Amino acid sequence: MELVWATEDLVIAGQPYPGFPMLLWDSMESCVQVNQFFRHYLLRGAIGSERSWPSTGRALYDFFSFLQAHEIDWCEVDRGEAKGLVAAYRDYCLVTCNLAISTTRQRLTYICKFYEFALKEGWVNRLPFAYEEHSLRRESGFLAHIHARGGKVMANDVMPRSHKTLPKFLSMAEIKLLLNAVENPHHGMMMRLALHTGLRREEIASFPRAYVFDPVKTGRTERNLRIRLDPFDGSGMLTKGSKPRDIYVSRQFMAELYRYVTKVRGERASLNEAPQKALFLNQSGKPYGDDGKSINRIISETGKRAGIKVHTHMLRHSYATHTLVSLQRNPESGLEPLVFVQRQLGHSSIQTTMVYLHLINEMADEAVLAYDDDLNELAEAV
Repeated sequence: MELVWATEDLVIAGQPYPGFPMLLWDSMESCVQVNQFFRHYLLRGAIGSERSWPSTGRALYDFFSFLQAHEIDWCEVDRGEAKGLVAAYRDYCLVTCNLAISTTRQRLTYICKFYEFALKEGWVNRLPFAYEEHSLRRESGFLAHIHARGGKVMANDVMPRSHKTLPKFLSMAEIKLLLNAVENPHHGMMMRLALHTGLRREEIASFPRAYVFDPVKTGRTERNLRIRLDPFDGSGMLTKGSKPRDIYVSRQFMAELYRYVTKVRGERASLNEAPQKALFLNQSGKPYGDDGKSINRIISETGKRAGIKVHTHMLRHSYATHTLVSLQRNPESGLEPLVFVQRQLGHSSIQTTMVYLHLINEMADEAVLAYDDDLNELAEAV
């Protein structure tokens, strides 16, 4: 029998779970233990965003397909071989498939969680890997004093060592090249929204028309205007984990968004009889898909014309990096730079935002002026 990756729509205690991952045999017989693990691991909130659930299913599907191809039973953890099941799959990912270390680590995380669940349920008599104590290299810096791990951490022995890779971002010169390569005003405004706010691609795709207003008519005089991103306000806004948050948009850029709505957006809005909630519409007059993958393709293709390798998340990194540097160079703003960027990006933990501190510490000492002002000047020149 062949293994099949599938999804199903569940309703549990009145709560809908569309696209829930499942593993089946081609006879449509359920892989009972794996699917029981899915229900335990995912429904208890181990992964906050339901849009991340499919990666768990695909990881286990690939692992079980690997075992099936080599005629190995997943519960044969006492095979007496020097290399265990999970370690063999790790090497297959890294050597045969040439997968990135981060991708391999993500897959192994779910696989190891499955075996821990299997041990708890009595399906196996031991884990096919071991845990060992590693020394935690503690870096001095912001919040270093609050770590409570005692310098030690437990790690399983099948995980490949991760190499810290800093996020890639665009320099101001590269941003100028990218915006100059834009051939479509709708695409250009999407990119500028990403560069001015650091929104994720699904947030750009669902950003509501209702959030755009004329700052002159409303009498708003603040330099930066606060916008509430709220998935529960009926506007259609999507955020990671459906968590509301406030972001700030410069008054000048809000005026440009309003100009886009009144002068440009109508071209596409008129292609669809029903009014659309999303700010950005595709060439058929409909919103882009929730995951924003088509937006990523648009940005990537524009980057190719500019001679730059770029994707949507790189625009988010660019926003975070330049904004953090700008705030650090302008302490009179009264803002705590790291906290501001954390809230703007919607990071649950400030530790996630701290990667940009490492990044700017490695940057050359270039003169980075106020990021938002630079972007507005570039837009006027384009």
